[in-house]
Amino acid sequence: MILGFQSCVDAQKDSELFTIYLVRHSEKDLTSNNHSNPPLSQCGEQRSENLSNFLRDVNLDAIYSSDYIRTQNTALPTALSKGLEISEYNPQELEDFSKLLIANKQDVLVVGHSNTTGVLAGLLVGEEIGAFDLDVYDRVYQALMYKNSGRLQLLHTAFDCSD
Repeated sequence: MILGFQSCVDAQKDSELFTIYLVRHSEKDLTSNNHSNPPLSQCGEQRSENLSNFLRDVNLDAIYSSDYIRTQNTALPTALSKGLEISEYNPQELEDFSKLLIANKQDVLVVGHSNTTGVLAGLLVGEEIGAFDLDVYDRVYQALMYKNSGRLQLLHTAFDCSD
């Protein structure tokens, strides 16, 4: 076990080991008049704060979000707590974005959508993962990357909305 740990430490020094966290945006406000780009609901805002707490001890070099209000605001508490800007990506160009993430070799958070988050996670590790149900908000895909290949772990947050 010590030898395995040492190789991970050496890999981190070489910047070959990095982690990409992928989440779907928090709950959107379905009562909003802005149907195409609604903000987060009160529950969604709470979940976004919880995500920031979930990632409190995680080192992040960058945060990415699509250009929707709900994804930007999901990423915002984590960005503020880490002192990072939110960079936008195009969810219609997931294959190119996955290649960029792998090439950058950084620890990052990516906030997406129910129809993009699993797909992007799969692209990163060479697996086919599709969209997931619209009522799923507790998934955190953790892609552990080493030398252009990766292993995916599915984590779940324990947040329960108090609305």
